[in-house]
Amino acid sequence: MDRKNDYAQSSDEELILRLREGESPVTDFIMDKYKNLVRSKAKSMFILGADNEDLIQEGMIGLFKAIRDYDSGRDASFYTFADLCVSRQMYTAVQAAGRQKHTPLNSYVSLYANMSDAEGEEAVLVDALQSAVDKSPEELFFDKENVNALEEQIDSTLSSFEKQVLDLYITGMSYVQIAKVLGKDEKSTDNALQRIKSKIRKEILKK
Repeated sequence: MDRKNDYAQSSDEELILRLREGESPVTDFIMDKYKNLVRSKAKSMFILGADNEDLIQEGMIGLFKAIRDYDSGRDASFYTFADLCVSRQMYTAVQAAGRQKHTPLNSYVSLYANMSDAEGEEAVLVDALQSAVDKSPEELFFDKENVNALEEQIDSTLSSFEKQVLDLYITGMSYVQIAKVLGKDEKSTDNALQRIKSKIRKEILKK
């Protein structure tokens, strides 16, 4: 049996243990195994205005750190730990690079981006608010000019923490995942997300 097939039959946790025992090729195997996770994360983070290739590079750095730092006695599964490390590395890179528009809703697609709610179901921000504002989908449609104006109004009402939460929420993360990436507790993150929805709802109702 060749090395790759041997590794494929082992769990991630077993592989990390073998790596710790000096089996260095494990690193390359895990990096290759999870490259599609990195690419998927890069696509979701792309909505924040970052370069896709740069995000992939940052994601691979995050994956390497996960391999280096994973502790089976402290952390959850390796997959969960790697997912967190990749997301955190990418988001940190987006923040460090800075954006020309310092608004979390920085493109036309943002209001219509797929997101995951607390139960993990796909939703769209406008659709999620529809029942609360009692407007039809046609009435909730915004052209590009109105979207830009709405984004600026929303941005001015959000705190720094709320902007970070919304940045990650529109990439498809749940509040639990957002809390882990930002290093915050789940309750405060969920509360921030509820405040964000309330503020966005209020701005939409003005239209």
